[in-house]
Order: sequence, then structure tokens, then C-alpha cells
Amino acid sequence: MQNDNLFAALRAAFPRDLDAVAVETDDGLAYSWRDLDRATAMLANLLGSLGLAEGARVAVQVEKSVEAMLLYLATLRAGYVFLPLNTAYQQAEIAYFIENAEPAVVVTTPKNFGWVSRIAFQAGTRHVFTLGDDRTGTLLDRASHCSDQQQPAVKGIDDLAAILYTSGTTGRSKGAMLSHGNLLSNARVLKDYWGWVPGDVLIHALPIFHVHGLFVALHGALLNGSQMLWLNKFDPRKVIERLPRATVFMGVPTLYTRMLAEPALTREAASHMRLFISGSAPLLIETFNDWQARTGHTILERYGMSETIMLTSNPYRAQDGERRGGTVGFPLPGVGVRVRDDAGQPVPTGEIGGIQVSGPNVFKGYWRMPEKTKEEFTEDGWFKTGDVGRIDERGYVTIVGRSKDLIISGGYNVYPAEIEGFINEMPGVAESALVGVPHPDFGEVGVAVVIPKPGAQLDGEALIATLKTQLANFKIPKKCFVVAELPRNTMGKVQKNLLREQYKGLFA
Repeated sequence: MQNDNLFAALRAAFPRDLDAVAVETDDGLAYSWRDLDRATAMLANLLGSLGLAEGARVAVQVEKSVEAMLLYLATLRAGYVFLPLNTAYQQAEIAYFIENAEPAVVVTTPKNFGWVSRIAFQAGTRHVFTLGDDRTGTLLDRASHCSDQQQPAVKGIDDLAAILYTSGTTGRSKGAMLSHGNLLSNARVLKDYWGWVPGDVLIHALPIFHVHGLFVALHGALLNGSQMLWLNKFDPRKVIERLPRATVFMGVPTLYTRMLAEPALTREAASHMRLFISGSAPLLIETFNDWQARTGHTILERYGMSETIMLTSNPYRAQDGERRGGTVGFPLPGVGVRVRDDAGQPVPTGEIGGIQVSGPNVFKGYWRMPEKTKEEFTEDGWFKTGDVGRIDERGYVTIVGRSKDLIISGGYNVYPAEIEGFINEMPGVAESALVGVPHPDFGEVGVAVVIPKPGAQLDGEALIATLKTQLANFKIPKKCFVVAELPRNTMGKVQKNLLREQYKGLFA
């Protein structure tokens, strides 16, 4: 029987010389391909020894490390479902994810074990392990007693490989279900489209709880048998130092602006590089132009989302067209992209409408939300992305905005409704509105505007301080203003466009 397990495909792409270096860390550790094979086998055997049910979820909230990557690969190898959680999530958020996904296994950092294990055990999770970013923790202790030989579990293309929680524009987060086939089809398309070749070396400086770092970057390197220069945390100087030894770098726009601030970034420093890729948030045309002028390289911008992995990309090869700043390029091979009006009708070329997509990379639906899933797909099976954009006469896709006021800050999605919900529950708050405004470093940040209840005295800084104890740092508004009233239309709806206009110069 054919095995469509994503891990099996990645393992088959390992180079012949298993003793060659696969991953080199920023503190000088080297992991060979054989190390990756043995360690994932041991971790997979540990998971296999726990008596987990078919399709069991493994929820992981740990700091970035090579061992965290090995745990992801081992989960695929053992045939279970990986559930990565942003390291910034706080107790209320983690409680929701564990309650909703019902993971059989939870892996957390040693320092968070107390509160995470309490939440997990109360929700019925039977196994909680720890994993530090310094190769410590009960997970590795237990796995060290397991065999380093393991046959990857047999999986079909439609079997679930991962669940990624993507915040809803209204209400709670939704778990996007991605199959082995979704992930592998996308990785194979990108390997060809982005011209991966033997000898490529990737600088991996992205987080691995997110599509960009976990799937796009990681699968790209592994499927090509390419070495990775691994940074647990992004550091512009360390990345620039490694450019002469690398050929591929993937980042969010914030990383590019931070590297541009370093005098060491020169044409010479980048002369060995083959490709710079940007995504997860819109790249400002100034950044695109500045990078070209400084390094001689044209950043390749692409577009994807948690539910679909990559959808479009600017061309890698010159014969396929130019890389155009301000656009996200063409639909990838096998991916359908179309633009529709509110009635679901096609719009003329170059006109703006809602972006809908189809293809083997499009997810299976939202975890335990059949109604929501049905709502997000058209009658003929296309996924409604919620993004607004246009396709020009040459086929280039441009994203012009996002329905439902999504804010993308430093590459992370911030959904105003979620933050407003927390603010509105605070004593003395009558109502709040969160809007995104331009920011030179993060691209966009949230600004909260709050109305107090009659007689209440509110302090914006104090409200932000309270939010910091409840939510991930990337969701925290950079400013909070207390006002007498919010601008509204005749229907009483808050006019966020006016608030965005009012505060747009705050960080200019």
C-alpha cells in the first residue's frame, strides 16, 4: 500500500550521506541527517507507546528549538495530528485551545508546566511533557529510552496531519484542518516554483508555530535535502553574518526592515544568496525598493494563509515574468484564484472583489465546525479567503485589504473582535474599538479606543497593563485612548475607517 505520510516523503528526500550536517544552530551545535532520522524515530516510538487513539492530537507550546522541530516530524512519523501553539498565548487562550482540540498529549516549556498541566489535566489530557529550548525536559528524558528504529505510520492523502488555529474575525479561534496531502502537494509545487537546487542552504530564522516557518521554510529545506542554518530567535546581525554561507532566506516584512537598519547589509554580504522570500504580511514598496538598492536582490513576495498554505507567488525565473513590488504574483501551479463580488459574480479584470481559491492545498475544513466550514466555501467548492484584491490583465494578484478589519502586526494576525471582547469585560468600560494603524517596524499595530461607563475613570495605560496579563504580546494595542464617544453611521455601527484615519499618523 502506498504511504502518503508527509514524513515518509521528507525522509525519502534526505541526502545519501546521512552523516552530512542537516542543521547547524547559532550556538554551534550540528545535527546530521542521521541524527534527525534517529531522534524522530525515538520520539515517534515514545508517542506510539502511550496507547493513543487514531487521530490523537499532540498540542505543543514551546520555544523554538531543533528538538521542537523533531517533535513535529515525529508526530507526523507516528501518524498523529500536530497542533502548534504560539509561544505568546496566555492562560485563557491555552484553556480554549485545549478544551476545543482535546489533545491526548500536551508539550509545554518547563517554566509553564505548572499552569499548563493544570489546564490540560482538568480538560482530560492524559500526558503532559516538558521541552526546553536547551535540550532539557521530560519529553527527551522519556524518549531517550526508546528505540531509534521506527517504520512511519501509513497515512492517506486525506488523513489529518495538523490543526492550525486561526483567530476568527468574530468570536473564538477556528482550527484549520490540514491533511498530509495538503502539505505535501504545496511543498512539491514550491520546490519546483522557487527553483530549489542541490547545495541550497536555508537560513531558518522564523518561528515554527506558524505556517511560514513550520511548513513553507521547513518543508522546503527538508524536501530538497538542504542544510539549515538555524536561529532560535531572529537577530538581524546573525542573519547577515550567515548570508555568505547560505542561498535562501524567508522572512516577514519586519525582518527585512530590521536588516536594512544594519550597516553590514551590503551587496557583497548578499552576493552568495539566490533568493529572498517575504510573506505573512504586506511588504511596503519602500522596503522592496530599499532592499533592491542595497543588496541587488529583488525580494519575492508571495501570499498564503493557515487554511491553504501558499496560494500565489511572484515568479522565481525571469522567463516567467518580473517580480513586481506591491503584488503577490501569480496563482501557483494547480491553484485556482478568482475574484468575486458580494453576490458571488465574477468581477471585470483589474476590479476589486473577494478572493476565492481552490486546489489540493486547500484545507479540509474547521475542526468541529461543520456550519462554519460550509459558510466559508462556495456552492462549487471554492474557499472564501476573506481577503479583498484584484487580478490584473497580466495575471498578477494584488491584495488590497482584508474584510472584517484584520490587523497584521509583524506577520501575526490580530483580530479586533477578540481583543475588544477582553477590553469590554474590564470594570468601567462601556465599549471599545480596535483599529490598525501604520507602524514603521511592525507594518501595522493596534490602537484601542475606549468609552467609559458613566462616572467611571479609566486610564489607557492601566487597561493595556491588564491586557498584557491576558493575551499574547503581539495582540496588545500599542496605545489606548479613552474618549467620550465613538464615530457611528446611521445604523449605529462604529465607523472604524474614521478611527483609522484619525490615528494613522501616531507612529509616522
